[in-house]
Amino acid sequence: MDVSKLQLQTERLLLRPPRAEDLEAWAAFTADAEAMRHLGGTLPRPMAWRSLATVAGGWQLQGFGFFFVFERATGEWVGRVGSWWPEGWPGSEVGWAIRRDRWGRGYATEAAVAAIDWILEHHPWNEVVHTIAPDNLASKAVAARLGSGLLRMDTLPEPYAGQVVEVWGQRRAQWLARKGPA
Repeated sequence: MDVSKLQLQTERLLLRPPRAEDLEAWAAFTADAEAMRHLGGTLPRPMAWRSLATVAGGWQLQGFGFFFVFERATGEWVGRVGSWWPEGWPGSEVGWAIRRDRWGRGYATEAAVAAIDWILEHHPWNEVVHTIAPDNLASKAVAARLGSGLLRMDTLPEPYAGQVVEVWGQRRAQWLARKGPA
């Protein structure tokens, strides 16, 4: 798959794999302490670059990864949403992180629906999970809007070893059933 041409559109958003030119927006996002509170903490710019390379590399290694999300009306970068399943992770995840000044607009839910539809169309995942910090009420609300429920408690691998998370999610059949017959 040529990910350089991959693009998803929703009513308000454009989703595409990350590119080098996204570094400025990504570095600003990863420097925001409140936005990064549940994502391992802030990153200095050199680590933001490495993180961007990791996210982009996921597409090459696994054929899926996080999409960077842009407002269609403005073209502005608003976050990252998509598939994440590194070695040792508690499951096949679709996660989200939206820029703080765009919180409360429904972007995480809108983008996650598109990302889940895409991953289940292109990969044989039997389950989609969302690893959520127990005190992250906003992400729990997004997961619930997606039709996910609390499946179990788990811990994350290095470099977050021992961090307890709630694993929310649903089976593939449950997600596909919400759409009704094709």
